[in-house]
Amino acid sequence: MQSRSLNVAGEKKHSRLRSVLSAVGLLVMSGAGLVTLPGATSAQTQLLNVSYDPTRELYREINQAFADEWKAQTGETVNIRASHGGSGAQARTVIDGIDADVVTLGIPSDIDAIAKTTKKIPADWRSKLPNNSLPYTSTVVFLVRKGNPKGIKDWDDLVKPGIQVITPNPKTSAGGRWNFLAAWGYSHAKDGNADKAKEFVAALYKNVPVLDTGARGSTVTFAQRGLGDVLPAWENEAFLVLDEFGRDKFEIVVPPLSILAEPPVALVDGNVDAKGTRKVAEGYLKFLYTDRAQAIFAKHHYRPSKAEAAKPEDLAALPNLKLFTIESLQGDWDDIQKNNFDSGGLFDQISKR
Repeated sequence: MQSRSLNVAGEKKHSRLRSVLSAVGLLVMSGAGLVTLPGATSAQTQLLNVSYDPTRELYREINQAFADEWKAQTGETVNIRASHGGSGAQARTVIDGIDADVVTLGIPSDIDAIAKTTKKIPADWRSKLPNNSLPYTSTVVFLVRKGNPKGIKDWDDLVKPGIQVITPNPKTSAGGRWNFLAAWGYSHAKDGNADKAKEFVAALYKNVPVLDTGARGSTVTFAQRGLGDVLPAWENEAFLVLDEFGRDKFEIVVPPLSILAEPPVALVDGNVDAKGTRKVAEGYLKFLYTDRAQAIFAKHHYRPSKAEAAKPEDLAALPNLKLFTIESLQGDWDDIQKNNFDSGGLFDQISKR
């Protein structure tokens, strides 16, 4: 699920927070300044990373760290632009023609969609980088208001009458899809019955008063607008609210079982070859697996693929819980996307009730 640079005391700092949390859909400029080094082989290279909602603070630090390292290694200045929004909507912008060099999206099916529709990413993109192109992972926890007034402890509590659940639209948000699949998987693990799992998610979404288009939008709805009793969210988003709004206002509830969320990364081959940016774009993605980047992931409350690179105190902040993979329950991502989120899929079925 981030930046710990803001405190919660004072209206001025809350104003800064509202700016951070409300900046949905903006392009964030990051990386080294626009400086030309005498004798550099290329004065400046620009990359565009099309990413998903909750990674704004993360990639701001990652981009600067990569730009610094690339400059030290090559003498070349690289300027990285980062676009953030709901992962499904972001995938659509790439399909529609935005010239992303890399995509760092929230769920594998979004990169699959780009690959199938545009052919700018190879079908076997997951094999191109370590750990199936997953530099880090996450999971879904519950953010509740201080004191947990509704007594929420596990997924079953989210379907009780009178509980308002804030979660984004799974049609447009990877966070929304992971929440949906986590709820389905929890029920299936408990009952071993797909029909009961369908009824469980149907009951949960009856408790959802509003569907934001992205995970950051749902965070704003819950934390800033004050709507709802529980926000199922990636760990980084839950910790962000604690860090920015204060632990005297919110707390995290860790369910005993949750999903292993797998946000992948990929090179957009068709674009980097057209733009001449393949070398630096490949270097950027490889950087995500370095010890420096892995430590940054853990600092922002993501689960690094190389735990040994993280500071012990950052790892200690991540709760221990049992995790399942949705592939082990529903098959490959073609089936997961089609059966749950494509037109006529499970989400559409329960939404019509």
